[in-house]
Amino acid sequence: MSSPTLGRPRRTSLADGVYEELLSRLFNDSLPPGTPLNIDALARDLDVSQTPIREALARLEATGLVTRAALRGYRAAPMLSPKELDDLMHARSIIEPANARLAAEHIDEEFLEAIDQSIVALSTAPKGPTFAEYHTYWQADEQFHDLIARRADNAFLYRAFESLGGQAQRFRMFAGLGVSDADHAIAEHKAIRAGLATGDPDRAGEAMMRHITNVRARSAAQA
Repeated sequence: MSSPTLGRPRRTSLADGVYEELLSRLFNDSLPPGTPLNIDALARDLDVSQTPIREALARLEATGLVTRAALRGYRAAPMLSPKELDDLMHARSIIEPANARLAAEHIDEEFLEAIDQSIVALSTAPKGPTFAEYHTYWQADEQFHDLIARRADNAFLYRAFESLGGQAQRFRMFAGLGVSDADHAIAEHKAIRAGLATGDPDRAGEAMMRHITNVRARSAAQA
């Protein structure tokens, strides 16, 4: 069954708009796992050329939400297995505390202000049941972790973080968490911020480890 027409995306960037539209359809289950993604059909449905469709599908492939196979084209990715979810969180538990430890050695007021803004954005973002409502919340969460990864100032660690971040959307989609753990996540982000503010690498790293461990446990409970 073809997906319902949701209207042509209206964004500053057409390519970004197509990406957001397809992302929304994936999360709202208009494109269930395993659904073939025909470029011609999507271009007609969204009333755009094939170019932004191809660009959007390539970006979605990097997140793991879309897969591509020779002679078969693109498909909505299959569900993550419990082991895949656990392996992803295990990898995050190695890389992100290391980023927090390094970031704690390079703290300044500008950085802490940016961290505070990301926490405020997380706290005030809509947390409704639809993708349009909770997407802003997830963006604020991503910003928080990206700020710390960048402040660590280690290009190799950042590349590793980015490769995991590419799977973050897939994790969120298949872990079933939605924003049900918002109160926990906000409190844990505040604890990480407090650890970073001390300039103590151990405190910052431990706070990040607790956060990742807790997210891992919450996702496992719902897997």
